[in-house]
Amino acid sequence: MNRYMKKTVSIIFMMLLFVSASNAQKAVIQFQEKIHDFGQIKEEDGKVSYQFKFTNTGTGPLVISRVQASCGCTTPNWTKEPIEPGKSGSIMVTYNPLGRPGIFNKTITVFSNATEEQVQLQIKGEVIPKTDENSDYPISMSGIRLKTKIVQMNNVNKGTIQSRSISFKNTTSQNVRITFENLPSYVTSEVIPDITQPNEEGKITFYLNSKNCQQWGPISDDFYLIVNSQKKFSEDNKLTLYANIVEDFSKLSVSERQNAPILDIPSTTLSLGTFKAGSKVSGKFLIKNIGKDELKIHRIVNNNKELTVSSVQTIKGGSKGELKVTVNTANLASGNYKKTITLQTNDPNNSFVILVVNWTIS
Repeated sequence: MNRYMKKTVSIIFMMLLFVSASNAQKAVIQFQEKIHDFGQIKEEDGKVSYQFKFTNTGTGPLVISRVQASCGCTTPNWTKEPIEPGKSGSIMVTYNPLGRPGIFNKTITVFSNATEEQVQLQIKGEVIPKTDENSDYPISMSGIRLKTKIVQMNNVNKGTIQSRSISFKNTTSQNVRITFENLPSYVTSEVIPDITQPNEEGKITFYLNSKNCQQWGPISDDFYLIVNSQKKFSEDNKLTLYANIVEDFSKLSVSERQNAPILDIPSTTLSLGTFKAGSKVSGKFLIKNIGKDELKIHRIVNNNKELTVSSVQTIKGGSKGELKVTVNTANLASGNYKKTITLQTNDPNNSFVILVVNWTIS
């Protein structure tokens, strides 16, 4: 075998070792089942729940970054801590049938660092409606009855306007005018008719202008329904808007994809070592843009009170930057800790990235 062939074989061997090493620590999420049928449930019986169980059958820690339901009527709750290989976790899905008679079929999307980054779960069934006169409008606010108090916008592509409507009925004995307080700056409302007579029905439409929304990713905002300018701010007249601001990569041209930024993080795990409680320790993730266009870090999701995170917001093509993490252990007990941070970027193939920070307090 000549020197050229030996060199070629060595390169191929090293590439195989690299691929093997990169795949060696991959998490694999395996659900016992992905679909649950509740069958027939009564509206007056209230919420129903089901627990989807899963196991990490891979070789690396499994981290679920978020779980997103297709509507506000479905509330997921999941195992937040990293799941080691061979260990199990669960996702509890709760469905609220109030004001939702008839057949339902809802999806729940699980985002994680597993080999299958997005997994869809499904719940279905049929809600048997109430028989009372207010069953069409189950939510009561100051004499106004609403279909729902959740404004679910779902995914909203950045730069677009999305709308959702809620039907209502005036069950008071007087004419009413509905307005709203604390609406976020990127949301407007329209009430038809402007003045609603007793026993008259109407429609409220909310418009979310994502151009005016400074935040990326999942958002939620509370606001209040006001009748005839009589302001009050309580749970009794509170509505909630949910949305997920995302970038629409589907319209990218071939040229735009070829020039798109490419996020490269050599290591998605930061080990800060062992130290005593009461101290502050910092570390850094190296972030590279090996693409051509500018890489933008839209959002850093950090739900850990003990962690402070700072990062560059943009990285030019061919350049690199850093994400600094500082842990404050003032109120932590001795033991091992693993926490996660999620990055949302404009890399079409890597728009959500999960970073893991671990340390030990002696």
